[in-house]
Amino acid sequence: MADEPTIRSHQTRSRSNPGGMDVSAVLGTDVQPIRARKPPWFKVPPPGGERYRELAAMIKEENLNTVCQEAACPNVGECWERGTATFMILGDTCTRRCGFCNVNSGKPTWNDPLEPARVARSIARMGLRHAVITSVDRDDLPDYGAGIWAATIRQCRSQAPGCKVEVLTPDFRGEEMPLAKVLAERPDVFNHNVEVVPRLYSVARRGSRWERSLRVLRNARAIGGEALVTKSGLMVGLGETQDEMLAAFSDLREAGVQVLTVGQYLRPTENHLPVVRYWHPDEFKELELAAYEMGFSHIAAGPLVRSSYHADEHVPQERPGVGPLSAAAAPAGA
Repeated sequence: MADEPTIRSHQTRSRSNPGGMDVSAVLGTDVQPIRARKPPWFKVPPPGGERYRELAAMIKEENLNTVCQEAACPNVGECWERGTATFMILGDTCTRRCGFCNVNSGKPTWNDPLEPARVARSIARMGLRHAVITSVDRDDLPDYGAGIWAATIRQCRSQAPGCKVEVLTPDFRGEEMPLAKVLAERPDVFNHNVEVVPRLYSVARRGSRWERSLRVLRNARAIGGEALVTKSGLMVGLGETQDEMLAAFSDLREAGVQVLTVGQYLRPTENHLPVVRYWHPDEFKELELAAYEMGFSHIAAGPLVRSSYHADEHVPQERPGVGPLSAAAAPAGA
């Protein structure tokens, strides 16, 4: 008798059904329709002001990527009008496929050794006092991109010495040497987002692990010492409870995190994970108060808060920006 043919189950890389799993087993079936009207507190003016256009032209001229654009951030108009932006290095294609993220996923081809110099030149031209740099995951590279990270910080110190540098890094697969290479360049703020509570990692952050991210933050605190500010961020809206959020906050404090951001997940497309519910601004206030009681030094919590939103306000600044964009956006007396 011939052997029975092997039946292979199709494993999809869809963000809304990662690995072919039924996400309703984790998120439940009571989710928000993608076309449903959002609560009124999400209304923001569309981008298009003078400083926004000037910054957009500069970024296009330098052939740079920003997470503001790639991740469809709702604050892009406000932040760019302030003359601030978050630069995304190592290309625009990520080797992971998180269920909430709007950044391209696939096999990266980006390899530009001059990118660090171009990013630093743009930061200098903008006259920023606080620059945020992030990247896609580059699990395809031997050092996971740490060399480009280090070179970018070094170039920023050279071309814009008065600017504070905040890095928002991937987890480098939990390895210490790539992390140490980045921290050896002495960034002012080290940020690594845990993104969601541990229970949601199987659907929202496949390829990542809660304990690994905590270890990255713990190691950053140990390597960077007291001079380094450590930071992390989470989203709500995927069915987590307040108790789960507070437990996550507690884990982050134990890992030495000082600055915390909490914002609402907004579904980019129908191919991404659905929103389970929209948290009310009052609930964000409750999370903020609870986090301060745990000992965080700064918390930004609100429906439209993102990790880099008003990042220059998360740490003390010694000076205002010196360029035309940041000077125009700075409050009087800054």
